[in-house]
Amino acid sequence: MKELIKQHFNNRLDDAIIQHIAKLGTLKSFKKDDIIIDVNQELIFVPLVLKGIIKVLREDENENELLLYFLEKGDTCAMSLTCCQKKSKSKIRAVAESDVQLIMIPFEQMNAWFATNNSWRNFILESYQIRFNEMLETIDTLAFLKMDERLHKFLIDKLKVKGEKTLKITHQEIAENLNTSRVVISRLLKKLENEGLFKLYRNKIEVLSF
Repeated sequence: MKELIKQHFNNRLDDAIIQHIAKLGTLKSFKKDDIIIDVNQELIFVPLVLKGIIKVLREDENENELLLYFLEKGDTCAMSLTCCQKKSKSKIRAVAESDVQLIMIPFEQMNAWFATNNSWRNFILESYQIRFNEMLETIDTLAFLKMDERLHKFLIDKLKVKGEKTLKITHQEIAENLNTSRVVISRLLKKLENEGLFKLYRNKIEVLSF
């Protein structure tokens, strides 16, 4: 497992901490759409993503979901870090956007390494900053962009994360991520297609222009 960790974290974590992670971490795999962390779950681990993409969602009292950010290989989740440190229940839901492989680190180890290892401390602080910036971007999107602009940004962000030009997704799935109706999404997608930005297929969207 050490070589697998080095492949994704070697330029950010030193050899000593990589050896600790390989020894104490637990390797886990999840299938697409599996819930990795759920709302109100007690968190006793911190995930390090080795493979795949995870979407992190916030849920309101009516069970409507809002996409906060994506996690890719080499990432960890700032929200789970915060919950572990405070020994509080999860405020987010993390769902596998694709097949995922990750390492789960006991939170006690995370705190101990934060105090003793510079590379781990820098990695955690950098992760906080990245996720914070992404959540600010989400807030800005909600506050300042119209729905068609939010839709365009959502699709482009997903395509960039996946590194592809074609996205397999239904109008209903998009609507749920943007907390709106399928009818609205279908209308706006047709508008974006007419503008030459996307090509629509059945349950598939191809980007024509970034």
